[in-house]
Amino acid sequence: MNYRTRRTICDKGLYVLVCLCAALVVGLLVGLIGYIFYKGLPHITWELLSTAPSVLRGMIGILPNLLNTLYIIGFTLLIALPVGVGAAIYLNEYAKNRRLIAVVEFAAETLSGIPSILYGLVGMLFFCQMLGFQTSLLAGACTLTIMILPTIIRTTQESLKTVPASYREGALGLGASRWHMIRTIILPSSIDGIVTGCILSIGRIVGESAALLFTAGVGTVVAKSVIKAFTRAGGTLSVALYMYASERAEFDVAFAIAAILLLLVLLINAAAGLARKTLKR
Repeated sequence: MNYRTRRTICDKGLYVLVCLCAALVVGLLVGLIGYIFYKGLPHITWELLSTAPSVLRGMIGILPNLLNTLYIIGFTLLIALPVGVGAAIYLNEYAKNRRLIAVVEFAAETLSGIPSILYGLVGMLFFCQMLGFQTSLLAGACTLTIMILPTIIRTTQESLKTVPASYREGALGLGASRWHMIRTIILPSSIDGIVTGCILSIGRIVGESAALLFTAGVGTVVAKSVIKAFTRAGGTLSVALYMYASERAEFDVAFAIAAILLLLVLLINAAAGLARKTLKR
């Protein structure tokens, strides 16, 4: 067997192996999502979505948890996105000290790998006790903001690095200011990475429960306004999933909440993809 034949067999074998690995990953994903939808969708009712839980009336509802999840997603992204994108722009376009950039990048990568339970402990000590926020949605949202900042900074920074240097040189050579060049050329060219960081951050917010148990609590009261909601304890859908599955053994409700979480993430990802296409235009 000559060299060319061995190489052809090796290439085909590696191709088949890669296809099998890809099929295994896709199969696991489809099977997991299908199993959750199969177990959860039949138990999703309007009563479950539109009522608050009541022990006296024997009602099970997740309306407070659904609203708290949306409140935390909105508040966290409202703070973390501008700060994270702004930090990435500064590090990539303005900062000249390479040692400072390396330190910040190392810190961001390290913080992104810290277990969420540690963020919850620090958030409880700092936001709940030192700053006096008590156990509230505000303390939970601030903790999640710190959690997702490294992800947004690193994904945005890597996306900014993919923009060719000729774009910057051409814009500056035509007389554009640095900020005008960033706003009209760099950011539109790197919108894919920014949206990707946003999607990853939303996934971590929606799926987080350990840190929120320490900071946001497990409250199930529907607040009269958004401002009042942030001043009191409130459990998100992921916290409610944990409580119904582990504390109450209500597995039907737990699977229903899991299906709702998947649908929520899919809808948000679809909206982010649509926003990415719109911003590209």
